Amino acid sequence: MSDNIPPVEIQMEIMKQLPVKSLIQFRSVSKTWKSIIESNDFIAAHHHHTHHHRLLVYCDRPVDDDPNYVSFADNHSFPQHKVSLTAPLLVNKLKYLSVDNIVGSSRGLFCFSGYLPYKHIAVIWNPCIRRVVPVLVPKEPGNKFMSRILGFGVCPVTNDPKIIKIRYINRHVHDVERISHIPSQVEVEVEVEVFTLSTGVWRRPYNNLPPKSVSFYKSAVDVDGFLYWLAEDMIVMDDGGGYTRRNVIISFDLSSEEFRQVNLPHSLAHGYYNNISISKLRESLLVSQADNHVNINVWLMEGGLAKSFSKLYTVNVDTWVSGFRRSGEPIIVVYEKISDEVHLFSKLAAYDPYSKCINCFWTGSMYATFKVYPYMETLLLLDQTNLAVYNEKESIRFLDDLVL
Repeated sequence: MSDNIPPVEIQMEIMKQLPVKSLIQFRSVSKTWKSIIESNDFIAAHHHHTHHHRLLVYCDRPVDDDPNYVSFADNHSFPQHKVSLTAPLLVNKLKYLSVDNIVGSSRGLFCFSGYLPYKHIAVIWNPCIRRVVPVLVPKEPGNKFMSRILGFGVCPVTNDPKIIKIRYINRHVHDVERISHIPSQVEVEVEVEVFTLSTGVWRRPYNNLPPKSVSFYKSAVDVDGFLYWLAEDMIVMDDGGGYTRRNVIISFDLSSEEFRQVNLPHSLAHGYYNNISISKLRESLLVSQADNHVNINVWLMEGGLAKSFSKLYTVNVDTWVSGFRRSGEPIIVVYEKISDEVHLFSKLAAYDPYSKCINCFWTGSMYATFKVYPYMETLLLLDQTNLAVYNEKESIRFLDDLVL
């Protein structure tokens, strides 16, 4: 019988194609398999071979205490194969948790941000293996002129999760005249700190930082090793007669840790920022813009350093885009109404931009908020101790405060 067992190398090649759930179970087959599956090399190789793509739908229902998480297989069977996910108890304990507190997703991992008493917490979560890593976010001096935003991504070279904290000038005080009158003792420079999971510490990168004329808004999107934020840049007029604002995209290279600014086409750069959102389609960045509450124009970013944008299609529905399937179909929110002004409840639907067919697949509730995140099954975090806490001496005290 043993003569019919393939060599370990062939076994590994077969296992690289298997779903995460099977691999977790196969660790109990033998010490050799356990060692292989938990090795960093195999985790990285499995990630590059996996074809198990999914969509995580987050639904924040005002009538419920807890948000809902549902995972759909993003393949030909969509939307039949779905599973309900239970968010980690630690995530549900975070104060002020909403759709805006999902920092982002990257390579099958998700990052949340919220608060426990007197502590700002980021939580990295792998829903496939139910592994959670909380991270204490460094405090900074109170400053009414400053705001902060987080980003999350996994370095494509090292497979190392990173959390990026940016402290920037609040857009409400972001003009030449008012900045010039900010007291000299107030720090108005942009500050960036990066947490790397492999080291367990926060540090300040040495490379170029975003200009202080930029204000960030909305969560970052991880695309092909880069984080992208939608931002607003204040441009001083050449005649010295004032300033103007324009929408831009700020990118962060997860490998080199360099920031760059990406200019948008005129209609996007000068549109109302609340009508613009960014999303991920496979390994490309999409920009969606609502057009007078009638259409949504979808743009694709292309190119290397010299980014260019081409219009893909228009969604001819009075709605909003929550995300995209790998096929390119946008996931939209459809509202059922009691009258022209009162919403009864909301649904999620896949929209075919060519046939214009709408396929509703999930019902939310009145005024529910949706967000859709594409992800793939991964073994990342398998080598981490569940609920390991990072950030120097506060870790022990933090653990004592957790009621799990």
